[in-house]
Amino acid sequence: MEHEKWLQQAIDMAITNVKDGGGPFAAIIVKDGKVIGSGTNRVHINHDPSAHAELLAIREACATLETINLSDCILYASGEPCPMCLGAAYWSSVGHIYYACSKTDAKLHAGFPNPLNSFFSDQQKKPTERYIPFTHYNTENALHPFEEWNERKKV
Repeated sequence: MEHEKWLQQAIDMAITNVKDGGGPFAAIIVKDGKVIGSGTNRVHINHDPSAHAELLAIREACATLETINLSDCILYASGEPCPMCLGAAYWSSVGHIYYACSKTDAKLHAGFPNPLNSFFSDQQKKPTERYIPFTHYNTENALHPFEEWNERKKV
């Protein structure tokens, strides 16, 4: 089966990444039977908390296709995407996501996901009730970036 082949490739990449000092996650993006983006977890190697496999694969796929719309692409991940990666998948309109290891399995077998996953869900509170304080300042030019965006879209 085609999906098993791509998932196995992601798993193999994750294994190699661990051997190279990275995290146990990898992802690929496939379009029309061809890998157009790939990534492995580089969080600790790059000292970058956003260097998750899925994010790196999405970035590469978008650059390859010169678009932010991956609706005709499939993301294959060695592990179930975290909330940040899922958010990026939604933002890029990934057509479908297949993953090999569930969050529950990752937690039981390797201590993943970390406690932050439930923390992220809790952060959907009102801005004033969040762990990190959020303060809204209503400035007179706050909408200017959106106005510029709308003007650019007219051209």
